[in-house]
Amino acid sequence: MSTLNPNLESPKAVKISFDGEMLRVLLEGGRQIVVPTALYPRLRFATKAERRNYRLIGGGAGIHWPALDEDISVKGLLAKKGSSESPHSLVSWLLARKEKTEGSQPRRHVIQVLPPPRKRLSRTRMNLKQAV
Repeated sequence: MSTLNPNLESPKAVKISFDGEMLRVLLEGGRQIVVPTALYPRLRFATKAERRNYRLIGGGAGIHWPALDEDISVKGLLAKKGSSESPHSLVSWLLARKEKTEGSQPRRHVIQVLPPPRKRLSRTRMNLKQAV
């Protein structure tokens, strides 16, 4: 017996809350989704007031935080799909927040995102390559 039904609608969010570093989303019908805020860096770095300032969008299909410029869909939560924001964008956003709270004039920052370090071949693998 198959339970696959492509016409099923995505569940709708009714309410959200935070337990420490966990985002808890209450769905219609009483089910819940609980995911770590580490999947969504803007939520992770948000203040309690910013986290509380949300609105449900699309009839509960998603959640929007205006102060954070963050949107998360219920489908994405179910798939545990984290933020796709680039590291460069996140760092720029964090720097802008810092300047805003410090009340200073915007400054130019140089942000360099380096690729991960290359692994060195072990001596055995190097010797095998030289022998071939």
